[in-house]
Amino acid sequence: MMFDARIARGMVRVLAPAVLIAAALLPGPVSAEPAMADAAAGWTAIEDGPQRYPGVHIDWDVPIAMSDGTVLKANIYRPADASGPIGTPTPVVLNLTPYTKLGSMLLDSAVSIPGLSDVLVRFFRDLDLTGTPLQGITDLTRVAGGGLARSFGVDRDLIRSGYTQVVVDVRGTGFSQGDWVPWGPREQQDTPEVIDWVAHQPWSNGRVGMNGVSYSGINQLQAAAQRPPALQAIFPVVPGNDMIHDAYAPGGAPIGIFAPYLLMVNAAKLMPDLMSLLQGRFDTTWLADRVADPMSYLGVGQALIAPTVDALTPQARELIDPDSVLRRAWLGHPERITVPTMVVGGWHDAFANAGPRIYDAIPLPPGRKQLVYGDGMHVTAGFDMRGKPGEPPRIDVLQRAWFDHWLKDIDNGIDRYGPLTMWQQGGGWQTLDQFPRAGTDYRRMYLSAAASGTTATSVHDGSLGLASDPRGTRLTVAPGLMSLCSRDGEQGAIVDPFEIFADCVTDDRIHERDGLTFTSAPVAAPTTISGPIAAHLNTVHDTADGFWAVTVNDVAPDGRSTVLSTGQLTASLRALDERRSARSANGDYTDPYPVLSAALRMPTVPGEPTTLDIGLIPIDAVLQPGHRLRVDVYASDFPKAIPLGPATVDSRLAPQHLDLDPARPSWVNVPIGGEPGW
Repeated sequence: MMFDARIARGMVRVLAPAVLIAAALLPGPVSAEPAMADAAAGWTAIEDGPQRYPGVHIDWDVPIAMSDGTVLKANIYRPADASGPIGTPTPVVLNLTPYTKLGSMLLDSAVSIPGLSDVLVRFFRDLDLTGTPLQGITDLTRVAGGGLARSFGVDRDLIRSGYTQVVVDVRGTGFSQGDWVPWGPREQQDTPEVIDWVAHQPWSNGRVGMNGVSYSGINQLQAAAQRPPALQAIFPVVPGNDMIHDAYAPGGAPIGIFAPYLLMVNAAKLMPDLMSLLQGRFDTTWLADRVADPMSYLGVGQALIAPTVDALTPQARELIDPDSVLRRAWLGHPERITVPTMVVGGWHDAFANAGPRIYDAIPLPPGRKQLVYGDGMHVTAGFDMRGKPGEPPRIDVLQRAWFDHWLKDIDNGIDRYGPLTMWQQGGGWQTLDQFPRAGTDYRRMYLSAAASGTTATSVHDGSLGLASDPRGTRLTVAPGLMSLCSRDGEQGAIVDPFEIFADCVTDDRIHERDGLTFTSAPVAAPTTISGPIAAHLNTVHDTADGFWAVTVNDVAPDGRSTVLSTGQLTASLRALDERRSARSANGDYTDPYPVLSAALRMPTVPGEPTTLDIGLIPIDAVLQPGHRLRVDVYASDFPKAIPLGPATVDSRLAPQHLDLDPARPSWVNVPIGGEPGW
């Protein structure tokens, strides 16, 4: 998605002022089966060992003309020997980015400093500040050992092994001509045209793969759904699929980083090609395009401040119209993908909702489609994939093995890996053959005002159980800012200064001071939770709108409350699309799908009950004996969620009420396996 440019800045800060970022290296097997562990160790040795060619030749800013005459610019990295670029055609790995080829070049330079980059990577990979006030830094520094940088930028080992890598500025960004409309129809048409161009170059053997992170993962899925003939494999990292529902405005409330992200990309696209200016070949069409549209799509940010729907700009209206051209373009179609696809993501990524759904929708057998899901967030993807014992191979190692198999026909066993390699929260890395896990059943867990007996420091300490509370109780909760110090806060800000304090990410008790908590009795045996979760709340508002956020947490015996999953909903945008929603056998929602649509907006009636069904991100977790399940309910979740301007005006940020009425109970529908003893 949107946040890739911040990856570079975040890693620069973490790794060293001497380099912009440190990349990805270092050995490691991982798999439940010894045979696959040996194969994984072999993949690492191949990526880290001597490569076939000693050098890399770069052709800068190569023009690629699109069918409408717009010219995109590409950097082409080719394997080279002492005499220059090799003459033998090779497979091609393509990356289309909105963050400028310059960013990829700088990243490549930083991770390729002889004698320094590898030393820094090893140092920060192993840096461990656990138990100190700054232990949150550890997750950031470990990214250096997870291989993310070589998927985001350029992988010289991959190139020197016999691949050509092509990095292209998408339309309207970097040095490419045109207007930037993120993932718009014209940009989606460009990608197959670039693939076709690449496949017919003399240095290409016609076999094309795609890689990249976030935005450059999303456009891989969009391209693969169009089935261009030369595209034979993709490797998207932290991609989205249903852009509104996954990250940009789940539950009708845009993510906090959305507007700053648009500003960042627009600022980057204004940087001119100074070398071409000095050489007398400056692209005046590029300049005319930037003058005509210096700040693309910033108008959608007006949706956050417009007081009424009628006051929205045309671009903002596109955001809340499910039938608009842009909204239709933002809805992915993984069910159309037929090329081998390995998706890498994390349970707490801004796009966490997407990965399992993409995997499930792709109509390919396991092995040809795979999912690797860790415990990371957007910029920490791969922090727990350093190839150490008990961890999967690094991202760059998996990427190399994936392309070696599907673009070079090397039988390296990667098609027998996984197919689901997932971090079980509360447990560890596991290999599964299906998600959700077999053996789980949905259970209603009712919210009760009765005290749980825990040390919760929330607005109200309630309990969670299999029976509803026979008493009628109204609980009140108001918007607050404790969410700045929370796992949700990190998810919404992408790079959050509070993340350096471990308790802000791994312990939600500070955040819980703004919310209502409902906690179960301790489980008697390991208890799995696997799949999507839904909350059913009986709410009352004093105004014409409101906002609700719900988290599901694992509470340890010492009181630590760790967020497992999260969901949110604007009350007036509670209309559901039944075609895309799912229910359990008893008719309760397991996966409600709200529709962000101004036409379907239903203001709340002050003083009257309003039933809300809120979907939470699918999870795979285990509660260890003595741990408890907790549900937190909030009236705000900044910066993860910023309700649209009309909703904020109508809500007046007033306190909201949760009615625990035995005639209209509130509950969460949770997929549980094992014998918790409840």
